[in-house]
Amino acid sequence: MLLCFSDSVYGFSGMPATKVALITGGKRIGAVVAATLAKAGADIALVYNRSREEADETSAEVRALGRRAFAVQADVSSDQACGNAVAATITELGRIDILINMASLYASKPFDQLTAADWDKQLAVDLRAAFLFSHAAASSMKRNGGGRIINFSDWVAASARPRYPGYVPYYVAKAGVKALTEVLALELAADQILVNAIAPGPILAPPEMSKEESDAVVKSTPLGRWGGEEEIAKTVMFLVNSDFVTGETIRVDGGRHVK
Repeated sequence: MLLCFSDSVYGFSGMPATKVALITGGKRIGAVVAATLAKAGADIALVYNRSREEADETSAEVRALGRRAFAVQADVSSDQACGNAVAATITELGRIDILINMASLYASKPFDQLTAADWDKQLAVDLRAAFLFSHAAASSMKRNGGGRIINFSDWVAASARPRYPGYVPYYVAKAGVKALTEVLALELAADQILVNAIAPGPILAPPEMSKEESDAVVKSTPLGRWGGEEEIAKTVMFLVNSDFVTGETIRVDGGRHVK
């Protein structure tokens, strides 16, 4: 799949063909997305918190593909860290054309055991950081004539139908990501910055998941399988290449939402 970094796609005039993509979090899926974008001609900046080894491995893979790679450590729950990561990317790679907000927490906790700190931490990483990175990166995109912001929600939240107890802050944060995507699409449309979200379903089985649990997920998925990281990368490529889709949340869930 070729990445259409043409002037017509972004509405640029005389801008260089090479674009820069900044990806936060998503060490497993994010690595595949980074490699896919690099193969299509993008330089890559990776924001990691504790997964330094994985970020270095992905950076090495991007460089092996002939593209520039830059990894920066940041706790995305911190305002200053988010801003610093964007500034460091621009300093190192010169610009930001594509922002992919994948940073997320995923943990179950019964409602009666939840604390305000649990709530604040989840929303800070999943929702607030997406706003902060978007706010900081938008200035670079405006100077360059446009860009793409791709946020990550969840198929359950995107369907507006909570299904699993124990995920109150997570569900609210991911529902908020969908709302943030829609309002940013409106706010940034005049600057030719297209904002969309991806809502993954059964893409990768968690390492701790048992075979019985994995089989149950497959049985509940109309397409009868886990999707794999490439399905997310394909959707990212579609949203990067499109110049007339904005404000959408695309469920990549094998049909889970219709069952």
